[in-house]
Amino acid sequence: MLPCYARRLPSPLAVPLFGDRQRWGRTPPAADPDWRAWEACMTEVYEKSQRQGLGRIVNDAGYRILQSLDLDGRSVLEIGPGALAHTAFWRGRPARYVLVDRRACFLEQASARLAALGVPVDRILSDGASPVLPLPDASVDVVLAFYCLEHLWPLTGHLAELKRILRPGGLLAGAIPSEGGLAWGLGRLLTTARTARRDYGIDLGKVICWEHPNFADQIIEALDAGFHLRQLSLWPLRLPSPDVNLVIKFIAERPAEA
Repeated sequence: MLPCYARRLPSPLAVPLFGDRQRWGRTPPAADPDWRAWEACMTEVYEKSQRQGLGRIVNDAGYRILQSLDLDGRSVLEIGPGALAHTAFWRGRPARYVLVDRRACFLEQASARLAALGVPVDRILSDGASPVLPLPDASVDVVLAFYCLEHLWPLTGHLAELKRILRPGGLLAGAIPSEGGLAWGLGRLLTTARTARRDYGIDLGKVICWEHPNFADQIIEALDAGFHLRQLSLWPLRLPSPDVNLVIKFIAERPAEA
């Protein structure tokens, strides 16, 4: 896969698209007013932008990677499940499901959906910072990570923890936005960034530095370094460039010798 060339543009061009990361860093000050406002309205923005219209189409493009997985009888852990909007794409029914999220409301919504499907569920409320999970080594068959690896900082620590709890030969599957790519940056600038400023008074150009600290090409590079990448595909154009796509889907295997 080619790198995200757009994020390497000169600063006057890159900053409006991806935020001023040299100025704001990758972790939010707890008292920052834009960050506090974003934390307060994020679930509402999620409802408006991710569950209908174009947002739903983009999300579903990533969820379709599940059609390549057999979940039947497997133990599954999902990081950042949200409302568990991908069950329509499942193949088989998991024997056990562990939910990890830093928002109790999403744990409640996802748990209710699993209960309706008859899937036993455990819940872990995370602080969003520490990668450590209260699970034994090699205790999970599949880890799902949809639109969350871009949020985890530092990424290498979180990936190492996911690798620890996966059994040898277990799979890490999911999707990420093409963060750092031209199409993604322009799309956000013309849609979500305008809405955040108009409706909530939030400078998303600052917040995105903390909300999406990892760029897409960096995530794929980290996955390739720690796992065996079994499948990698881009949407909608399928060309090997994040700059002209919106979603990157992956299936990575924990090596047997790890």
